Amino acid sequence: MERLKSIFSSRAPVIGVPYAFLLVFFLLPFLVVMKISVSEMEVVTFKDLLTWEEGVLQLTLKFGNYLYILEDPLYVSTYLSSVKYAAATTALCLLIGYPFAYFMARAKPTLQPALLMLVMLPFWTSFLLRVYAWKGLLSENGWVHDALVGTGVDQLLFALGLIPAPGKLMNTPFSLVLGMAYTYLPFMILPLYGNLAKLDLRLLEAAADLGASPWTAFWKVTVPLSRAGIIAGSMLVFIPCVGEYVIPELLGGPETLMIGRVMWDEFFANNDWPMASSVAVVMILLIIVPLALFNKYQAESQESQR
Repeated sequence: MERLKSIFSSRAPVIGVPYAFLLVFFLLPFLVVMKISVSEMEVVTFKDLLTWEEGVLQLTLKFGNYLYILEDPLYVSTYLSSVKYAAATTALCLLIGYPFAYFMARAKPTLQPALLMLVMLPFWTSFLLRVYAWKGLLSENGWVHDALVGTGVDQLLFALGLIPAPGKLMNTPFSLVLGMAYTYLPFMILPLYGNLAKLDLRLLEAAADLGASPWTAFWKVTVPLSRAGIIAGSMLVFIPCVGEYVIPELLGGPETLMIGRVMWDEFFANNDWPMASSVAVVMILLIIVPLALFNKYQAESQESQR
């Protein structure tokens, strides 16, 4: 009885509940998708992977979909395009979100709740409505479209290759990245704010006493100490952007093909569930493997510094 009480009073339940949640709602669905990806599809069902005939147990796995993904240039270019647009969105969110989070963390304590509420205010409206709003703003006669064309920004965007022609802002890489950056910007600001709000300001005072300028103190003290917030915000933006479907469908065009749209076509247009599941598994591995390697590198670097 005492041993049982010690188990329940320890950290095991606290750690076990999140692990159980991840197991049931993340790992098991992923295994189901992986099982479908190596299955042979009949009309509306899948063939069993394990079959027993005449005393012989046979395991049948179909890896043809994975080989086709590696061989088909369309899928390879789509994965690269998804990573490119997700990385561009993450960089843009970091460029906008870091100054905003820094300002929030340095604001008066009485103003910080109001600023935090303004960051979370877009979540009070529908995600779909916000994306549709940008569709109207960037279309012809939209005020954002007229403002960018009137100030000549569209000429700069055309020179950078972000739009196909001056004045055409919709269904372009520019509209796609802009829509994703607007949607996921709060996911970058909130971790950065939480990290910067806990920064010990005495370190900046010590840097100033040692002769460092405010800009040098920012780069040498503030930015390195906020690295955890930068990494957390970047992951929260990059990971969902890679598999985004709604924003590329509404704001992107034929030249902004992303893996989420390809999965939709395979699932519902082609009704090829094994192929769509293979695309999903490769996308998940494309995200998880570099993330795991990065976490391993971070853990090893922290151990070496101790």
